[in-house]
Amino acid sequence: MNELNPSVALPRPGAVDVFLRRRLLAVLAPLREGGLRVRDPLGEVILGDRAGALQATVTISDMAFYRKVAAQGSVGAGESYIHGDWHCDDLVALVRLLVRNRDLLDGMERGPARIGGWLLRGWNRLRRNSREGSRRNIAAHYDLGNDFFALFLSPDLMYSSAVFSDAGDSLETASRRKLDRICQQLQLQPGDRVVEIGTGWGGFALHAAQHYGCHVTTTTISAEQHALAAQRVAEAGLQERVTLLMQDYRDLQGQFDKLVSIEMIEAIGAEYLDTYMATLQRLLKPDGVALLQAITIEDQRYERARRSVDYIKRFVFPGSFIPSINAILAAKTRACDLQLIAQQDFGHSYALTLRAWRQRFLAQLPAVRAQGFDDRFCRLWEFYLAYCEGGFLERSIGVSHLLLARPGYRPEKDVHGQRAG
Repeated sequence: MNELNPSVALPRPGAVDVFLRRRLLAVLAPLREGGLRVRDPLGEVILGDRAGALQATVTISDMAFYRKVAAQGSVGAGESYIHGDWHCDDLVALVRLLVRNRDLLDGMERGPARIGGWLLRGWNRLRRNSREGSRRNIAAHYDLGNDFFALFLSPDLMYSSAVFSDAGDSLETASRRKLDRICQQLQLQPGDRVVEIGTGWGGFALHAAQHYGCHVTTTTISAEQHALAAQRVAEAGLQERVTLLMQDYRDLQGQFDKLVSIEMIEAIGAEYLDTYMATLQRLLKPDGVALLQAITIEDQRYERARRSVDYIKRFVFPGSFIPSINAILAAKTRACDLQLIAQQDFGHSYALTLRAWRQRFLAQLPAVRAQGFDDRFCRLWEFYLAYCEGGFLERSIGVSHLLLARPGYRPEKDVHGQRAG
């Protein structure tokens, strides 16, 4: 019988399952800075440092978990979670513990998992961000439906990191602070013509037009986002200040005073990074300035991550990639004349943003299911949000504001808000 659920009889673990279990537990046995309790049909094992700050208990109900990890490494572990083969009492702590022991985690990707990795990379190459591919990749995520995202985002529908001043901030306060910080770094003012690459649901365009008096031309390739953004612009009476397009960023025309792109760079694909940077220059006047909000990975792990397929690429954002700061700056150097004026990392704020989203998402599970999403989808999203939160807390990924200017840019104030000159 299944001691985890006595009413369900489990098949007797085969020799392969037992072998793969023994091998994985041996890989994870030297865990540092925390402990992992593993419970499965064969018993209970405690791995790592019981006195460490990070502690988690993983309960495995189906031994297929070990086969999936052997075949596809960490992606297999994530897929196994989606299928309900295991659960954890603290997913964020588990992710943090594994990030701190990445040398051991890398061991999960060796052996048979390499074959799974080759297959995943082949699949990922089919998701290239050509014009048609970009529309398909964006639709796979954002066309889940506006009503779905509204369940857990703040009312401004910003699906990007907020900026928290402390843990006591509400998500709404932190999101508005982020929008104001972007506008203030760009020194937006009435008469400015701004182009935004990546509309989302219109949160930035509405905020900048309404509170800073500028004109925003903004584009998306998501039909769902475009429809709701158009509705929100009309309801706010801002049709004269917001021009909403449904175009690929590569097809945008004109020159603008300021440019904004909030967590759009991750969706372009590594092979298009130079194209993206060249487009920024083309869209800016000779004295123009751009603000990018970009999720970034550590420079030393960028090439490996670029070549591999992780849980996010496989199940959440097909065709995506996370650039490093050096990769962005190298592409800038190759493709355009933009200069880096300022950079600010606020990765801890992203962890708090993700925590707020995850708590809201879990609180809304009945509403998620009422929209037609099944339990596997719910587990996929729970794992995704926890996976990212743990990564930001451990600084294996970060998020930055990058202020980039063309050579003719002469700000009225410096980056600290003091009058320039």
